Amino acid sequence: MATHTLDPQEIEITQLHGLLLSAVAPRPIAFASTVDGEGNINLSPFSFFNVFSANPPILIFSPARRVRDNTTKHTLENVLETKEVVINTVNFPMVEQMSLASTEYGKGVNEFKKAGLTPISSIKVKAPRVKESPVSFECIVENVIAMGDEGGAGNLVIAKVVLIHVEDSYTDEKGKLDTTKLDMVARMGESWYTRANEASLFEIPKPIFTQGIGVDKLPSHISDSEILTGNNLGRLGNVEKIPSEKEITQFVESDGALRKMVADKDIYALHCRIRIYIKEENITDAILATFSIK
Repeated sequence: MATHTLDPQEIEITQLHGLLLSAVAPRPIAFASTVDGEGNINLSPFSFFNVFSANPPILIFSPARRVRDNTTKHTLENVLETKEVVINTVNFPMVEQMSLASTEYGKGVNEFKKAGLTPISSIKVKAPRVKESPVSFECIVENVIAMGDEGGAGNLVIAKVVLIHVEDSYTDEKGKLDTTKLDMVARMGESWYTRANEASLFEIPKPIFTQGIGVDKLPSHISDSEILTGNNLGRLGNVEKIPSEKEITQFVESDGALRKMVADKDIYALHCRIRIYIKEENITDAILATFSIK
């Protein structure tokens, strides 16, 4: 596999900008609503965004200086002036309106009206929130850190969440946000977005309260397999313990086809069987089969 190497100092900013946006993806979208000192409302999306702390609750987004002419965006000017922002999340039912709001309208133009979105008064800050958003965060801006003073330079807006609004239709029976209902979107490179709907979602058991044995503890024929993928190895390495010889023997003896694979040391067939087990989320049998040949 060929690889080419780029020095950020030796390529055009526009090329570097495009490469970063395509490579660091998908990125969540901060749909930021602000007001200026005179009360003019602004609404604009930013994909240099994420949550960085729960205690205290901190969101950070970055309105970068425009690459083409080094000008700053109204959102940045507003948060510097008022120290407030509402960060609204974006899902698929409103993605086209969010995109329209990214149009560079003149100062004082209300993007809520241009995009056909509904402003709702906030409680602790002056900027309105977006009714159509699944979740809105009222924030106080604690700091703005400039990354530079040339085109493309980011400005880290460090925003402390002071109030959260959750649309009930996106929660489950326990009142928690339901990922399968949210239908969130995220930004990719160029004009591309991605959609986190139920068809694209998948779960991976997280090794938070357990300690996986690791890929290094799997038999060498498994880690060197041309059948099993890196994801397959990761799932096998996530099990908590290696099965006992008794468990392995009982498992092999209970399956005639598997017993023959083991007797013949048919690694290829065994790996195909293990891959099927993993696809079926049958990790118990997958790890037993994994250690049936050593």
